[in-house]
Amino acid sequence: MTTAPAAPFRRGGLVLLTIAIVFSAASVRAPIVAVAPVARTIAHDLQVGAGVVGLLTTIPVLLFAVVTPLAVWVSRRFGPEFTLTLCLAGVVVACLVRSAGGLGAALVGTALLGLFITFGNVVIPVVISHEYPPARVPTMTSVYTASINVGTMTVTIATAPLQPHLGWQGAIAVWGAFALVALAVWAATHGVRAAMLPGHPAFTAPIATADNLPRPVLRTPVTWLLAAAFGAQSFAYYGMSAWLPTLLVDHGYAVTVSGAISAVFQVFGIAGALLSPVAARRGGVTMAVLLCAACWVVVVVGFLVNPDLWWLWCAVGGLGQGAGITLVIVMIVGFGGGRSMVASRSGAVQGIGYVVGAVGPTVVGGVHDATGAWTLPLVVVLVVVLGFAAAAASAARRLPARS
Repeated sequence: MTTAPAAPFRRGGLVLLTIAIVFSAASVRAPIVAVAPVARTIAHDLQVGAGVVGLLTTIPVLLFAVVTPLAVWVSRRFGPEFTLTLCLAGVVVACLVRSAGGLGAALVGTALLGLFITFGNVVIPVVISHEYPPARVPTMTSVYTASINVGTMTVTIATAPLQPHLGWQGAIAVWGAFALVALAVWAATHGVRAAMLPGHPAFTAPIATADNLPRPVLRTPVTWLLAAAFGAQSFAYYGMSAWLPTLLVDHGYAVTVSGAISAVFQVFGIAGALLSPVAARRGGVTMAVLLCAACWVVVVVGFLVNPDLWWLWCAVGGLGQGAGITLVIVMIVGFGGGRSMVASRSGAVQGIGYVVGAVGPTVVGGVHDATGAWTLPLVVVLVVVLGFAAAAASAARRLPARS
């Protein structure tokens, strides 16, 4: 099944569409990350422990894995464009619910965030592949993943300063504005009626027939290779992000220094996302994947050998994490097969991958508790990173020449 032709946007329309993608990307991570800077205030106000507050971050990641099949079904039944509308509107509502009251509202709102953000995770790559000319798809994919890092960095920096003025509820609710802006611009690009109606004729993909039905994605080796790569990338990212601050504190650094890790990671993640398509065009996707894996190896080995150069290892690691997710998403689209196939592949890869990623902090922390040191946890991450290199490079070698 071939992809339906993209909507004939003029230059101004493409600018608006890109703005919608940028703010949509910020919407699928920023509201989750907003909890961390005000976690202590939330725990004190709700009179709960750190473990309960941690659920406000971990529940969405777990739902990414659980809800992905539903997101794929909604996308195929009602169209990717309406599914993106549903995602953005749902994120706005979820942010308001999460800040509406006590612990119950916070947990319900968090679960809704995980639900609706999962829709965005699945359909944004599909929308990019359909709405942009093929030559622009890798670049727009890098813009999408870079925008995730920009949104995350913005929230990390700005949430705590907002808390004294808005309270923690307002400080985390305000980031629903990303989704609100994205929704308004998204509707402007297609018209309110078209964006809001399920299965609007403007977005209807070609009907599949017996001779062009896509091969089920879970029966194709490339899906499992991409899922392994996405899972390994997620495991390394969430595992390292969760525990590197503690590692530095254990090495004698102040908490303020360890907190800078997040900012360095996100800033260089933006660069990694934007540079990875350039590397892929010039040296091939396989070479770009190996360079990305090398960045991950450097950061892990660097912390094993000389933690005092933490700023350098975090910068290199940021390049790796930004490039890693971008390259996997580029390959999800690059294998083609039509909108339905891309949506199914995106859902399968992310659904499996987030299951692996969600256990990263637990496994790394558990190994540390068992050994009382950071050497073996870092070795675990190193093994996972090598798995990413093997799976992603193997998938890249199978890409069609036209990609």
